[in-house]
Amino acid sequence: MRLEGIHHVTAVTGDVLRNVDFYTRVLGLRLVGKSVNQDDPTVYHVFYSDEHGHPGADITFFEYPHAVRGRAGSGMVHRVLWRVTGEDALAFWQARLVVEGVRTTRAPGSLRFADPEGLEHELVVTSVPDEPRIADHPEIPRERALQGFHGVRAYGGRRERSGALIEQVLGGTRRAPDTWELRGERRGGTITFDESPTEQGIQGAGTVHHVAWGTTVEQHPLWLDQLAENGVRSTPIVDRHFFKSIYFREPGGVLYEIADDGPGFGRDEELGRKILLPPWFEARRAAIEAKLTPIPDPRAGWARPVRD
Repeated sequence: MRLEGIHHVTAVTGDVLRNVDFYTRVLGLRLVGKSVNQDDPTVYHVFYSDEHGHPGADITFFEYPHAVRGRAGSGMVHRVLWRVTGEDALAFWQARLVVEGVRTTRAPGSLRFADPEGLEHELVVTSVPDEPRIADHPEIPRERALQGFHGVRAYGGRRERSGALIEQVLGGTRRAPDTWELRGERRGGTITFDESPTEQGIQGAGTVHHVAWGTTVEQHPLWLDQLAENGVRSTPIVDRHFFKSIYFREPGGVLYEIADDGPGFGRDEELGRKILLPPWFEARRAAIEAKLTPIPDPRAGWARPVRD
């Protein structure tokens, strides 16, 4: 068994409307799902991805209104890496972000910046066989668009033990002294463990809650057995309606999820248009929606997408 790279990354926001604006209008992702935190249905859970809501480009946020800004520390992901096609794409994004007032740091093959709440991102030039994960946007040519996740960087205090779990239990490969890749038949993704800062991490707006690795519906139950056989404590398989999940912490403290590839968010023409609730919340829909801030359609009034 092999995991199919990064399925999704879930973070925290204190302002869902500003969050939607940045990730859809500025970064060009598609709002593919509006739902609620299934452990606290008073809280939004929004999903951004490629044009079809595929795993591999799906960054999601829980909204805790007015949450104070957090700080990444040991055992937390602190940066999300996205693939782009080349230096021309980096130049495009640097110019676009500067116009938006976003500070950037350019280096050969990469461009770093943060979202309005401080969550770090890095665009990296890569050459991989993975199918690109691209969303349509009227201002962003497809050859410049984000191509999906490349990896994440985390602060880890037990890097050797973290790496041993990836290699011996999850089937990953060490690619550099502190970088490991999890690659399946279709996709791959990396995690790099950086030296932890001295300050303790604080979960809050602009911090990552967990990173999910992808699998198939068929192999998902086998991963539960694999974890148990290797002494890794995990949740049972949890039905999240859009996919099923297994949660556990790796030795350095990062919260991992293994998520499968079905059934997804629905038909392309419906993605992001209404609040999606799992069946067990439908009886409470009116009360739940009354507590959530309405999110206007980010694509209302669009010109046709750039395709050349």
